[in-house]
Amino acid sequence: MGTTSRPVLDGIHHVKIPVSDLARSRAWYERVLGFEVEAEFADDHDGVVRGVAGTAPGLGRTRLALRENAEAAAGFAGFDPIAFAVSGRAGIDHWIGQLDAEGVTHSPVSRATIGWILSFHDPDGVELRLYSRSLDA
Repeated sequence: MGTTSRPVLDGIHHVKIPVSDLARSRAWYERVLGFEVEAEFADDHDGVVRGVAGTAPGLGRTRLALRENAEAAAGFAGFDPIAFAVSGRAGIDHWIGQLDAEGVTHSPVSRATIGWILSFHDPDGVELRLYSRSLDA
């Protein structure tokens, strides 16, 4: 019997978040996370831009995409599809300052299984989490 190796993934290419109002969400992600748009995607039928993709400081090669889809955005409200990694409790505390400065309501810091966690919501109510990789300060 021949030996074959399992194919290996090369990280995460992108995470797509549904939004109900692309302009509003784009502005929010730019302001709060430092999102920088690298590409816009126009609808094939009417040429209207309905999606954007880009990066934010600290995401490395992983891209973040926003796609206008009001029904999907409503379905995601209250759900936490992504947790962004931060360094220790100090990283969480630094983000608290950023969120407070931007007027973004957030949860209290909680001690989770393997790190500290902080939650907040985008304009459509999608829960975003900041999760430290350890319980270190």
